[in-house]
Amino acid sequence: MGLTSQSLEYTVVVLALACVAATVWLWPRLSRRGVRPVLGRLGAIVVTQLSIVSALALAVNSSFQFYGSWDELLGNNEKAPVSVNAGDGQYASVGSLKGGLVQPAGPQGLDQVTGLPKGPADKVGKVESVRIMGRRSRAINPGFVYLPPQYFQQQFRRQRFPVMVVISGYPGGIMNLAQHLQVPQNAGRLIEQGRMQPTVIVMVRPTIAPPRDTECVDVPGGPQAETFFTQDLPEAMKSAYRVGRDPSAWGAFGYSSGGTCSLQLAMRNPKIYTSAVSLSGDYAIKDDLTTGSLFGTGEAGAQREREHDLLWRLANLPAPQVSALVASSRKGEPGYPDTMKFLRAAKAPMTVDSIILPRGSHQFATWRREVVPALEWQSRQLTFPQDTEPAGTERKPGQAPVNGAAGPEAPAASPSPSDRRRVEAEPRG
Repeated sequence: MGLTSQSLEYTVVVLALACVAATVWLWPRLSRRGVRPVLGRLGAIVVTQLSIVSALALAVNSSFQFYGSWDELLGNNEKAPVSVNAGDGQYASVGSLKGGLVQPAGPQGLDQVTGLPKGPADKVGKVESVRIMGRRSRAINPGFVYLPPQYFQQQFRRQRFPVMVVISGYPGGIMNLAQHLQVPQNAGRLIEQGRMQPTVIVMVRPTIAPPRDTECVDVPGGPQAETFFTQDLPEAMKSAYRVGRDPSAWGAFGYSSGGTCSLQLAMRNPKIYTSAVSLSGDYAIKDDLTTGSLFGTGEAGAQREREHDLLWRLANLPAPQVSALVASSRKGEPGYPDTMKFLRAAKAPMTVDSIILPRGSHQFATWRREVVPALEWQSRQLTFPQDTEPAGTERKPGQAPVNGAAGPEAPAASPSPSDRRRVEAEPRG
């Protein structure tokens, strides 16, 4: 049984209840004096407590997706092979080609999420459950990919689409993005209402080597997380989907550690991501028990750490030509002072907008209030690609592309927004 399967969760709950009942039933017999009764009482207490803790741990993990498999829990991280066999499942249509960089996966919890598109894909869109193969980083990362209805419509069969890379917090996983923040559900409603342009959204977690928190950093001699997000993931998406080639069509979006990653990715790699959304993210990356040593030792390690401090970058390096949206709360969020420092430090050509709530905290209740305006904001930053798939090489959803020069332009599904309206929030301090 899988770590996140309901059958395992129900089995452990039943065993926990059985242990409690057995302990209550046998306790009179174990209440005698002597070595055996004492050992029996200790054994009953230990087994009962372990069964209850296991049931609670499985329930929490099932809800928040801290670990998606037994291998992740045990730290047995697989490396991407040269060629990977495609699986089949009802949650994905990509990866029909052996060895593709985007492969179909099982539901990965997607079957437990409510409100996902149901019906013809050209009417309601589709969410695919996939695995993304890192050709350079050798990482395999689970993901969900939201495809808007326009992606499947005949008039847009050659059209490429803008991309949002939405990153969850740590610990946690892609289920949080679909279940708690409801990113694909909100995006579908906004596109239907004309408040967001049709966009392909890929939902991933920030770590590529769980249970270690890799923080989107290329670790010397270790996991190459920044390489995965800046080279492997864009390459994989472009190989499997009709998405934009120009950086203006790409944006990063995240909450908590995912927000930290989003800002880091855009500010350090403005030729890959030209906009970033950070909901309660940090502005510097530090080593801790979950990260281990991210930067190495000596002066070279210290310099790498400084370069991942965004306030240091704004003070000592030229500002990148990117746009960013940061969100925090005056009361309840410890990162609020650093958010204000970041807003004051931003300088041209970089632009920074903000969502500042009067009160909030580091939890989904706060981020759910921010996710809809944040999706609208980032949609306004992304340029709808004007290049198209070459004539005569139209792909079915998920089919690998055919190399060649771009054909004549097709009408865009949504015009590139010219109005860069500020987010409905307080102005920068």
